[in-house]
Amino acid sequence: MMSLNRILFLADAPSAAAAAAASPGAPSAPSGPVSPLQTFFGSPVIFFALLIVMMYFLLFRPQSQQRKQQARLLEGLKAGDRIVTSSGIVGVVITVKDKTVSLRSMDAKMEVTKSSVTEILERAGQEKSGT
Repeated sequence: MMSLNRILFLADAPSAAAAAAASPGAPSAPSGPVSPLQTFFGSPVIFFALLIVMMYFLLFRPQSQQRKQQARLLEGLKAGDRIVTSSGIVGVVITVKDKTVSLRSMDAKMEVTKSSVTEILERAGQEKSGT
């Protein structure tokens, strides 16, 4: 165990060339010119700002657009529309209330929440255009 600690300690120790270059009397050799872009994009603040912008465009913006699209879909819901719920029930809207929708599916009548409506297959009297 002691030899492993000694090896790790020696691995962490700076080399003689690095120690000579780091001495106060010796000028340090430049590694090349550093461009302003390297210092700008090398900053952690810029990295986190870019990360936040990427998260906005990949996560938050599509989610808010989906919410807006769902709200438009629910605003246009009316009696006679043929809809699909999130559980896969296909039915025709009988009445639309504040938070619920009454459906008729085959011989069954049910009431589901508005938020469970995912798609309008047919508007009252006309075929859905699109998909």
